[in-house]
Parts: sequence; structure tokens; C-alpha cells
Amino acid sequence: MKKLRLFAEEIRVATLEELGALGFGHVGGAMSIVELAAVLYGSELRHDPKNPRWEERDWLVMSKGHAGPALYATLALSGYFPMEELKTLNQGGTNLPSHCDRNHTLGVDMTTGSLGQGISAAIGIALGNRLDGRENYTYFVLGDGECNEGQVWEGAMFAPSQKLDHLIGFVDLNGQQLDGYTKDILDLGDMGKKWVEFGWNVINVNGHDIEELFDAIRAAKAHNGTPTMIVLHTKKGHGCTFAEDNENNHHMNFKPEQMEEALAAARKILADAKAAL
Repeated sequence: MKKLRLFAEEIRVATLEELGALGFGHVGGAMSIVELAAVLYGSELRHDPKNPRWEERDWLVMSKGHAGPALYATLALSGYFPMEELKTLNQGGTNLPSHCDRNHTLGVDMTTGSLGQGISAAIGIALGNRLDGRENYTYFVLGDGECNEGQVWEGAMFAPSQKLDHLIGFVDLNGQQLDGYTKDILDLGDMGKKWVEFGWNVINVNGHDIEELFDAIRAAKAHNGTPTMIVLHTKKGHGCTFAEDNENNHHMNFKPEQMEEALAAARKILADAKAAL
């Protein structure tokens, strides 16, 4: 677990450096999935940086495509492309656009960003792999604000009917969306209970706790007969000093000194994680 914690802190620093080179971006929703990315790519997701289109790989659909910066940092640290490329985020000619794009970025399995559509893509991928006789897993990540979209709940109905137990979803339940708090815009109530009622196996975890994430994914893989939804209780902007507790942290402009302060704090935590090994 200490190695996964170290990986998470490396992802956090790399994501901040990546955003810092641009001077603005989707800070909040990228930072809230850092630990998930670490556990998936550091342990649970079967992948090969030397063969990104390996047919037996596990698939990830980052439906909340604005979290691309965290995924890009994870892929770079995993060896899919040089770390220096992170500095080109969302700039002309980049392979790292604002939202995930499979046609541009090695390691990205599905183009996303039009919220609500990722679950449908993930279901199709999982069905296709099962028809081809593969035992690999398909993972997808939804935002809680994204769950305002009706297409999410069409997929929620369909996947259990097909008994897609190699489909594992995550809802990033950070309580915020683009223009405010989810409870004020369209309150979805008990997120976990909703997925239970749609027929999913549901696990609630602290989305910033490496061990809880690891155990939840292992439990999801051991479950048979229905897909699993892991509800991540997170904080939007987690680990970024100027984004935490900021209502407007979905897409932010920031001053260089703000990022310098955030990076200093994150690098200190990274150093402590290295010392703990």
C-alpha cells in the first residue's frame, strides 16, 4: 500500500505541474480521482504501456473526461509517453487535449467529455469483450454532477439485465459540479442506494483511502452476476491548496504563486511518502 500511496502522490505532483504549465484548467475534478488512478494503474488494471492496444488489456472509460490531466499524468508516469509531454496540455498541436481523446493520447481507450455518454460506451465495450470470449474488465468513471444526465440511468438499467459482472464503475461523489454544489442544482439523494435499486452491487468507500479503494476493487472482481458501482466519497480539488474548499474549482484560472504554494505542499507530502517506504 505504501508504494500505491507513493504513486498517488507522484500523480498529484505531476498533475499540478501539468496544469501549472498551462495556467488554468480542470483542477477540481482531476485532483479528486488521483488515488483511484494510482490503485488502478499501479495494481488492479491490466495494461501494457509498450502495447497500448493489447487485446487482453482491461479498459478504462473516463466518462468525466475533464479529469484528463490526472489520467495523462498517470499514463506518463506509467511509461506511455514522455513526462515532458505533460507540459503541452491543451495547447496547439498537443496530444493531450482538455478532455480525453483516444485518437490523440496513447493509453486512452475512449474519447469522452460529452457527459453522460461514457457509461454507454463502457457497457458496449464490456459486452463486446464478453462476446469475444475475453475475461478482461471494463472500468468507467462518472462524475456526480454527470449523473444528472438521463443516459446514465438508461445504462444503469441495462447493464444488470445483461449480467455484466466484468463491468466496474466509479462515481466521483465530490458534491460539486461545474456551477455549484450538486445538492443545490439537482439533488440526487443517496447515490449508493440509487444504484442498488437499479440492480448493481454497490460499495461505498473513502475515495482518498488507498486501502479502501484496493479492497473495494478486489471485492468487485470477486462478485458474480451483476456489475459493481463503487461510490467514491471524495473532496473536489483534494491535495491542491488553492482548489480545496473553493466553490468554483471545476475549471480555474490561478496565479503562478498559487500553484507554487500548492506544489510545495504536494512535494512535501511526496517526500514523506518516499521516506515511509
